This record gives sequence, C-alpha cells and structure tokens, in this order.
Amino acid sequence: MALLGALVSAVIHLYLAPSILAFSQTSGILFYLNGVGWLAGILVFVSRFWRREFYLVAAAYAIITVIAFFVMSGDLSGLALPSKAAEIVVAAVSLYLYPS
Repeated sequence: MALLGALVSAVIHLYLAPSILAFSQTSGILFYLNGVGWLAGILVFVSRFWRREFYLVAAAYAIITVIAFFVMSGDLSGLALPSKAAEIVVAAVSLYLYPS
C-alpha cells in the first residue's frame, strides 16, 4: 500500500511539474524533486539496501511534504487531494510497519 501511495504521488508531481514550471521556476523544480524523491524511495525500498529505520524516513518525508503543501498555501483541488491522500497513506503505513 505504501508503494502504491509513493508511486501515485511521484506520478502526480512529475505530471504537474512542467505546467507549474511555466509560471514558477522554484515550484516547478520542487515538484520535479519531490517526484524524483518518491521514485528514489521506491527504488531503495525494493532493493537490498532497505533497513527498518527507513520507515521513519519515509514517514517523515511524507509528513513534511503534506505540511509544506499547506505552508506554501496549496489549493486542495484537482490532483492535490489524491497526492496528499497518498502521502498520508505512506506515512501511516510506514509508521505501522516500523515496529515490526
């Protein structure tokens, strides 16, 4: 479930990045970086390098991206809602899996 949430968020951010880059270079670059960050996390998760402690990193990354969205006055419309919901799922599942 966390993999699906990360993939959804990555695809949404990479899909929206070019259009956002057209009117805000900083936001567009942040969208690209966030999308790539989610993909990198997926690659580490499916590799032999994954460690239990990375669940906390994944949860923190997801929570920080949700908080950053609201701090930057994001509008919960269009693809923002599914992206933020997917990130909350990643955080919840990661925190659930960490103790195991």
